[in-house]
Amino acid sequence: MITIYHNPRCSKSRETLALLRDKGLEPTIIEYLKTPLNTEQLRNLFAQAGLTVREALRTKEKEYSDLGLDRPEITEDDLLAAVAKHPRLMNPPFVVTDKGARLCRPPELVEEIL
Repeated sequence: MITIYHNPRCSKSRETLALLRDKGLEPTIIEYLKTPLNTEQLRNLFAQAGLTVREALRTKEKEYSDLGLDRPEITEDDLLAAVAKHPRLMNPPFVVTDKGARLCRPPELVEEIL
């Protein structure tokens, strides 16, 4: 079973999905902007990928600066709450397989968990 947390507007997400399909794999696609993850799901996904919340953020999104998320005193819980409320803050794509999870930037990182 393969799941991709996908943003169809993101080129890296589209490239990762294409890479999976080129290998004959059809993942479960979760468009996380339409179906946002809650804080616990986000915590588990990032931990499974071996990332802190900060490492999983899109720092160029308007919400990142508007919410002052670059401040060092912002806690992991605060960051998780921000991502749950503003899913655009999550860097795509995350792929989960039986072998683990990866933030697939670059898309070829998906190979590590296939």
